[in-house]
Amino acid sequence: MRILLLPIAFFYYIILKIRHKLYDWHILKTKKHDMPVICVGNLALGGTGKTPHVEYLANLLSGTYRVCIVSRGYGRKTKGFQLANGSCNAETVGDEPMQYVSKLSNVMVAVDENRNRAIELMDTMDRPSEVYLLDDAFQHRSTQAGLNILLTAYDKLYCNDFLFPSGTLRDVKSAARRADIIVISKAPEQLDELEKAEIIGQLSPLPQQKVFFSSIVYEPLKAINEAAMTLDPEEAESVLLFCGIARPQGLMEELKRHYQQVEVLKFADHHPYNDTDVKHILEKVEQLKGEKKIVVTTEKDLARFINSPYLCQFDAVPLFVAPISVKIDQEEKFNEEILNYVRKNAHYS
Repeated sequence: MRILLLPIAFFYYIILKIRHKLYDWHILKTKKHDMPVICVGNLALGGTGKTPHVEYLANLLSGTYRVCIVSRGYGRKTKGFQLANGSCNAETVGDEPMQYVSKLSNVMVAVDENRNRAIELMDTMDRPSEVYLLDDAFQHRSTQAGLNILLTAYDKLYCNDFLFPSGTLRDVKSAARRADIIVISKAPEQLDELEKAEIIGQLSPLPQQKVFFSSIVYEPLKAINEAAMTLDPEEAESVLLFCGIARPQGLMEELKRHYQQVEVLKFADHHPYNDTDVKHILEKVEQLKGEKKIVVTTEKDLARFINSPYLCQFDAVPLFVAPISVKIDQEEKFNEEILNYVRKNAHYS
């Protein structure tokens, strides 16, 4: 099938190369902003862990600087600029912005398909942001980031992938040259130096590009409703995981390490849940064996239920969320790269 789709992928390649050349020749314009702008993105269609990496950077910087995350707000039903807050929901700002709002109380979250407009509008506020984090904007060259962080999954390096639809890449591999930092995400925590060197060798980074490894940390399950608060999740006899994310394999494997019976109900990435979906999930719960049953979902999926009429339908079943974070190998060196860039470019107000 991949071979049959190569002609389409090649046509896509030509279009992308022309687009990049138009930016390189300044026919298509790129806007540079005065404040530090850090872009976190990838070349693939999803599944590299952008969201927890953005959260990591926000936590790193927000103790010192006023930070604003700028997102397109994928999957929302609104257009233009929106300032995300606790009264919004996934339909108005998107699921990932809602996740940021729920977890990062001291960070601003702006949504706009036009990142430049979002930054310009945020700059007009009484206390404008001092650092902007662009979520999933590596391919959006109309905004020139001062620091580009490119993620690539350990088990699916961009150098071994193909352009869509033959593979999962949405941009040409040569675009990786624009990255200042490359992070091999979702890597095992214990990697020997030889394997690290082999992976870096496959990527063939430019001399000035810094390469780091990061791993996903699965934190203890967190109770979402009263039914969950009365049950220790470690005592559960069976688990139903429902999720709509690009690559749920890691969470599936993590749950299977702790529970004998794990059923998985997968939805499309960014799936907008409705009443029929919730009924289907609850029916699956009824089919689980044992008396101590729990339902688990991801933080991104849970964000789609914030301020929606569907979350209350889970009141009768113990609902848990599986929080994740990232651990950076050579964390101190990575942090210093980020902080040095911001210190050199920040304007205090």
